[in-house]
Amino acid sequence: MKHDTDMFGQDLLVHSPEARDEWSATVLAFLAHSAKTPVHLAAVLQRDPGFALAYAVKGLFCLMLGRREMVTVAADALASAQKAALVRPVSRREAAFVAALAEWLGGSPRGAVMQMEYVLASHPQDALAMKVGHGIRFMLGDAAGMRLSLERVLPAYADDHPARGYLLGCHAFALEETGDYAAAESAGRKGLALAPDDAWGLHAVAHVFDMTGNARGGIGWLDGREAAWAHCNNFRYHVWWHKALLHLDLGETDVVLDLYDSQIRADRTDDYRDISNATSLLSRLELEGVNVGYRWDELADICETRTDDGCLIFADLHYLLALVGGNRETAITAMMARMRRTADEGRCEMAALASHPGLAAATGLEAFGEGDYRNAYLNLAKARRAMQGIGGSHAQRDVFERLTIDAAIRAGYHDDATGLLADRTALRAGKRDGFAEARMALIGRAGAVAGQAAE
Repeated sequence: MKHDTDMFGQDLLVHSPEARDEWSATVLAFLAHSAKTPVHLAAVLQRDPGFALAYAVKGLFCLMLGRREMVTVAADALASAQKAALVRPVSRREAAFVAALAEWLGGSPRGAVMQMEYVLASHPQDALAMKVGHGIRFMLGDAAGMRLSLERVLPAYADDHPARGYLLGCHAFALEETGDYAAAESAGRKGLALAPDDAWGLHAVAHVFDMTGNARGGIGWLDGREAAWAHCNNFRYHVWWHKALLHLDLGETDVVLDLYDSQIRADRTDDYRDISNATSLLSRLELEGVNVGYRWDELADICETRTDDGCLIFADLHYLLALVGGNRETAITAMMARMRRTADEGRCEMAALASHPGLAAATGLEAFGEGDYRNAYLNLAKARRAMQGIGGSHAQRDVFERLTIDAAIRAGYHDDATGLLADRTALRAGKRDGFAEARMALIGRAGAVAGQAAE
């Protein structure tokens, strides 16, 4: 056993140089959202089965998948990490990763984030802790905390630090989510120049184009840069989803459907992030009057098997979109009942979110599917102010905002809809996108008809 350092300058106690190199490759792949991340991590544990930090990270990665069946795998990883730490001494840094996994398994992802902050306080150049904390904050919808954390460690990353480009990509995303669009675009471009395979930073800039109503610019940004996300795990589907959103804003629905079939759902996976891409895109298309045909069926088939999951409210609501789209009444009833049980248990941070905004949002989605637009609007509006807490990005949560606005219009709450559109436009740098323009025109026509009827 020997003391060593990884490629990011962090101390390690590993069995061999080969294990050290595989560990560095694991961290680098994780930063780049590479499909090879689990391959490198498995190689680390094969070469050094007593490496507690690697087990802890395996467990954290499992929980980031947001799947009930992975909780057991994560718990086994925690047990292995704790056992390894009894045999081989671990540093305070390594112990914090083990503690983070224990916190999350205990129902507190925020506790896991605090463990990463503990690491970063003494190891600001720890790119692994930075990215893990960033990822969990993303799942919590904590954009402000995400930005503060990154800006505390930014000064520690010199231009030649191997993770600086990935850090800038994370900073770009945090800047965009907190409304600093010009700075976000600048950081994302700089980061991608340093780390050309950083799909996260590339997609952060795509977010900027979306949020500032510049669909043509966003398509131009993504076109020709496919190599930046071709190497990715399922995150590559999400980048294609962003491209589809930009085409949707331009009314190019044939292109959107082609991207859906050829890229976004090419592999028909059941990962909740892939389901969220698909369900939110189909919902947007239907709101624009597009017949999406059979596409709901395969999503509903998958989501019927996830009604008891309950790991993430973000996932639950997207599973529910699929069930509503596929008219799976029995599964919808089962999902709603399980969400109520989760809320009533109140034993973890996710239970609080299930209680609010989860139940109101779910009730609104169910009512929308039934054509009960008044109850859909009232429930979605009740959930609306707390929806950031379900996690994800503004772009991802925008499907619920669109449904809320359309429910208001269809139920005749035109003044409310106008206010919602104004709020949405203010968030988007004061720029109206195609959705907002079409709804304002619709409200205007309804008002004109009402005026003529009153004469």
